[in-house]
Amino acid sequence: MENKKYYITTPIYYPSANFHIGHCYTTVIADSINRYKKKEGYDTFFLTGSDEHGLKIQKKANDAGVTPKEYVDEIIENAKDLWKSLNVEYDRFIRTTDSDHVETVQKIFKKLYDQGDIYKGEYTGLYCTPCESFWTETQLVDGKCPDCGRDVTEVSEEAYFFKLSKYQDRLVEYIETHPEFIQPVSRKNEMLNNFIKPGLEDLCVSRTSFTWGIPVTFDEKHIVYVWIDALSNYISALGYLSQDDSKFKKYWPADLHIVGKEIVRFHTIIWPIMLMALDLPLPHQVFGHGWLIINGGKISKSLGNYRDPREYIEKYGVDAIRYYLLREVPFGSDGQFSEELLISRYNADLANTVGNLVNRTLSMLTKYFDGVINKSEVETEFDKDLINIVTTTKENVRSYMDSLQIPEALDSIFEIFRRSNKYIDETMPWVLAKEENKDKLKTVLYNLLESIRIGAILLSPYLPETSNEILRQINTKETSYEKLDQFGLLETGIHINDFKPIFMRIEVKNESK
Repeated sequence: MENKKYYITTPIYYPSANFHIGHCYTTVIADSINRYKKKEGYDTFFLTGSDEHGLKIQKKANDAGVTPKEYVDEIIENAKDLWKSLNVEYDRFIRTTDSDHVETVQKIFKKLYDQGDIYKGEYTGLYCTPCESFWTETQLVDGKCPDCGRDVTEVSEEAYFFKLSKYQDRLVEYIETHPEFIQPVSRKNEMLNNFIKPGLEDLCVSRTSFTWGIPVTFDEKHIVYVWIDALSNYISALGYLSQDDSKFKKYWPADLHIVGKEIVRFHTIIWPIMLMALDLPLPHQVFGHGWLIINGGKISKSLGNYRDPREYIEKYGVDAIRYYLLREVPFGSDGQFSEELLISRYNADLANTVGNLVNRTLSMLTKYFDGVINKSEVETEFDKDLINIVTTTKENVRSYMDSLQIPEALDSIFEIFRRSNKYIDETMPWVLAKEENKDKLKTVLYNLLESIRIGAILLSPYLPETSNEILRQINTKETSYEKLDQFGLLETGIHINDFKPIFMRIEVKNESK
């Protein structure tokens, strides 16, 4: 198979002891896409990490009576533990305090300064500390930060500026001639019409009023603006401007930056202009997804709707959470999260459609053939339709995944399980057993097991634990992703392994208060 590369990133997250289910959304999606690309034969690199500099970190560290580095060190393992609990497999977790990242950011800043794209001046403007963002008076909403709604502070200090305005026309031309660059289309239109075409101002890219950041090497009273620092992680992680830049040469440009809609502006204005100034190719696509809304509102400790995602994982299982995030929320739009919706989706799809199918089939195989997989040449009138659906699903999934229609990709896989349940109703194996029509019964059970095998392998990028457990129960070694358009590869003469229901239906008690 041709060796193809795929580089996917999430944003690097603000280090927090209070990650919520919304933070999990981006990372689970990226993990599933990355796993899928691996199955499709790509040499992949998946990057995530933590954004650890800035005034708000320094303030929190001061309040806690520790240094900023001590503060972030203490809580950074929380993110890693959460990703582990969600079965997220990244290739690198980068920290903006990592020495190789710091060196690369300093080299980038110096390079841009030396070529005249960064210059020294005086900044007076409005700054939102929680968002680490500068705003003009006209961009404020009711005098407050347009992103978070908090108060802004007027700051005045000596600063370095990056010539965003120099690259405005070039950026507009690029976006208009590369329609795939910013997705979905609504985000592209928003960036062009609301931010870029009205006119870009040069960006303040250094601070002197606080110290927690990467020092400017040639003027050390200045530290690098956190967004120049943070965005550079996508190439510093690959060794850009380092002694070993082999990963950079191999994987850049990135194929996909997945970001929340609130930071699309940074990734589609500052970042591409940085790359243009560095004479580097731009990422293929920046996809700005929506927010996960819980019980009708944004997730917040102050609103009382925050829960640690590990509580949900412990209660319902990791794949139930992964499935909900991937299946329930239209990728690109805002989506709802509630336990009621989670349980409803769990019962309908995981327990009833998949869990019940696998358990029924293995129970019938045990009852009628002592758990040994058999095959016969006798056909039923319902085989052809089942086999057609099963063998065309891989191509359907590829089509959906190529356009990042992830809920649709999952739904097409679940069509295998839905059709298999219907096949049981059509063929009525219990009647075939009563009539002692063993050859037809062998065919029915074999076709069910083969459909389950193919469906389980297709599920592996999204629900890895579920996929592995199904394949373990049916005791197959035939797990090739390449051959999923071929029906009939399940081994015969093999005894299935011990089994129990993979998903048990959740009974919800109606409690009147």
